[in-house]
Amino acid sequence: MRWKMGRRSDNVEDRRGLGVSRGVAIGGTSGCGLLVLVIIAMLMGVDPMQLLQNVPQATVESPAPGPATGAQDEMSQFVSVVLADTEDTWRDIFTASGSQYVEPKLVLYSGMVRSTCGLGQAAMGPFYCPADQKVYIDLSFYNELRDRFQAPGDFAQAYVIAHEVGHHVQNLLGISDQVENQRGRLDESEANAMSVLVELQADCFAGVWANHAQRARNVVEPGDIEEALNAASAIGDDRIQRQTQGMVVPDSFTHGSSAQRVRWFRQGFSSGDPNRCDTFADRNP
Repeated sequence: MRWKMGRRSDNVEDRRGLGVSRGVAIGGTSGCGLLVLVIIAMLMGVDPMQLLQNVPQATVESPAPGPATGAQDEMSQFVSVVLADTEDTWRDIFTASGSQYVEPKLVLYSGMVRSTCGLGQAAMGPFYCPADQKVYIDLSFYNELRDRFQAPGDFAQAYVIAHEVGHHVQNLLGISDQVENQRGRLDESEANAMSVLVELQADCFAGVWANHAQRARNVVEPGDIEEALNAASAIGDDRIQRQTQGMVVPDSFTHGSSAQRVRWFRQGFSSGDPNRCDTFADRNP
């Protein structure tokens, strides 16, 4: 992918220097509150540890050791360029339809992070929080994408970001709210099927981005689309289930099969039209 000369986004929030730990939260100030609790316990002749067992725990951000490596710094630049490219693409698309695109923030973190949607962990993989309109990613996921899922390449990494930005587009269009309203009335199997449609549409939106990025800025190099398709296939529910549990359970799918994910990315890339990404109207997604 031709990215090094690309524009950097101003919407990257780097929290890699912060870790999230659990601490005692009393009266809004964990340190002072803890001291007061211990003093009260001593005056009452009570073991302080007995009181501490009943104190609610809160997550707090604290400095985490270890600066980013050179590879991580280059990767953060890459992420910033890809995010900027999605901004340019979706701004043009929204403007053409008479709407305004609100750019999301992208949060880089390591290990664990707090979001408005709750506590996120690296094991969850990248995620989008509609409540704060932010994409969260631990860059170590790209090592897992390369090593565990056998999906290397910078365009595979760009696809991951474009997919999460696709969820942001769904949020702006009101699709996310409509889906959540429907999911509350569905059983588990039906709710999973709805989640699959959401994820496949985000894959299609990622393909739309790739189409516009190539036509407008010529970012795609030979083999790049294959990298994205390989990544889409590698993280299909059927492939992951077969690797982890030895069997495939379609009713438990939440992201779609490998074939579905590849199909919808191709749909977005070949058409460049977000209107061709209506997975909810397709009888055979």
